[in-house]
Amino acid sequence: MPETLSTNIQDYLKHIYELTASGVKASTNKLAEKLGISAASVTNMLQKLAKIEPPYVIYQKYQGVHLTQSGRVAALKIIRRHLLVELYLIETLGYGWHEAHQEAEILEHVVSPLLESRIDAALGYPKFSPHGDPIPDSNLAIPQQEHILLSGLEVGETALILRVPHEDPQILEYLEKSGIIPGFHIKLLSCAPHDQTLRIQVVETGEKVVIGPSLSKEIALSVTD
Repeated sequence: MPETLSTNIQDYLKHIYELTASGVKASTNKLAEKLGISAASVTNMLQKLAKIEPPYVIYQKYQGVHLTQSGRVAALKIIRRHLLVELYLIETLGYGWHEAHQEAEILEHVVSPLLESRIDAALGYPKFSPHGDPIPDSNLAIPQQEHILLSGLEVGETALILRVPHEDPQILEYLEKSGIIPGFHIKLLSCAPHDQTLRIQVVETGEKVVIGPSLSKEIALSVTD
């Protein structure tokens, strides 16, 4: 495996990992949407990544793509750097969630292994990002955490927020301002039968928030009662 991967390749591997985290192959159309490019461009790159020795992906036309072990290792390295930088920006420099994510998208490609290890140590070797994503350790082992999704919470139940989606800056800003933050508790007040829109209350602040069905499938919780 080359010592240094281009920014473009790093982005591909990271997005493939995130899309296939649930165990399904990522389609070229989904990758094109994530990367903001054409499906044809994605296909060309996937073919190249499949031919590198050792290959980073296994790609079959019309059947999507998934990472090889080499590709997975490379993806976890960039994800680790991103999450550590993001946490450092928030906890040390006072960045907001949405600001830190955008900065980390840039800095993840330039942070050296030495700086990465110093940031890790300065933060006390954290296991989870500000949004609750597990941070791979220096050996790329991933912390495990049992959870349910907000979409599976029953009306009247209270739960601890473990993880929220982090890729869309506008959603991040909305969640942060609403108090939908890992470490806070929420209570499900109601679920609209016609569209599954949820009305929840943040226990710590008393604020009532409306969450749509799509977003409710991306918020991870631990039920507390």
